[in-house]
This record gives sequence, structure tokens and C-alpha cells, in this order.
Amino acid sequence: MSKHETAPTSVDPADVGLQFLTVAHQVKDVVDQHMAKAGLSLSRTKVLQLLARRGALHQAELAEALGQAPRSVTQAVEALERLQLVTRTGDPEDRRRKTVSLTDQGRTALAAGEEAGRQILQQIFGTLDAHQLARMETLLGHTDTAARRSIAR
Repeated sequence: MSKHETAPTSVDPADVGLQFLTVAHQVKDVVDQHMAKAGLSLSRTKVLQLLARRGALHQAELAEALGQAPRSVTQAVEALERLQLVTRTGDPEDRRRKTVSLTDQGRTALAAGEEAGRQILQQIFGTLDAHQLARMETLLGHTDTAARRSIAR
């Protein structure tokens, strides 16, 4: 134990969990605000990232991959289409089915949004030293594993 750490006291895991959720929400909001200043929100960035990784997708596939309701994805895609960041094309066999593709302008916006997000995360987590970052990474890994196990039950 370093001279800056104190001996653990009785801490309620639920209290720590609530603090984690609060901080995670705050970090997400800050990242979203900084990305929006660069022209792309965090949620829209996630859509573009998926299209950049997997190529053109049907809207239903996009909704499933993002774990979102189809209507929410339709609204996001419509907004991205208005900004000319994606295109939607109809399926010749099913007019209701739309395929979403990333445009060159979308790739440029994605790069700018990702860079803005990276910069603010660097600023936030750059306040931690190497030991703290390594410990946080380990703790987040354990937390992620526990959360995934809870979902599987």
C-alpha cells in the first residue's frame, strides 16, 4: 500500500456501484458534448463506426448490432442522411427494407468525432498516473466480467 492509500474500510458495493454509474454518466456526457462540438454526437458516431467496420447494413441489422429499437435507429439514420453522412438505398426485393452506407463525408465526420472523443478522454484520464490507469483497467475488467455474468443468469 502506498503512503497515499488508506486501509480499506467497510464499503458497500452498491454505493460504489452507484458512484461508478454517476461518474460514467458524467464522462459520457462530457465526451458527447466535445464530440458534438466537432460536429458529431456520441450516438451518431457509434452508427458511423459500425458502418465503417462492417460496411453497408440493412437498418434492422444496424438496430440489432447497436442494441437499439429499430425506430430509434431509423431516426438516427434519417438525421445522418440529412447531413449527407450516410445514404439509404431501397432493396429491390423488399421496398420497405433500406440499406445504409457510409459516405466519404461520413468518413471525414467520423474521423473528426473520434479525434474529439479521444482528446477529451485523454484529458480526463490523463490526470491519472500510470499505476492508477493500470489499476483502473484491471478493476474495469473485473467489473465488466461480473456484469456479463449477471446478464447471462
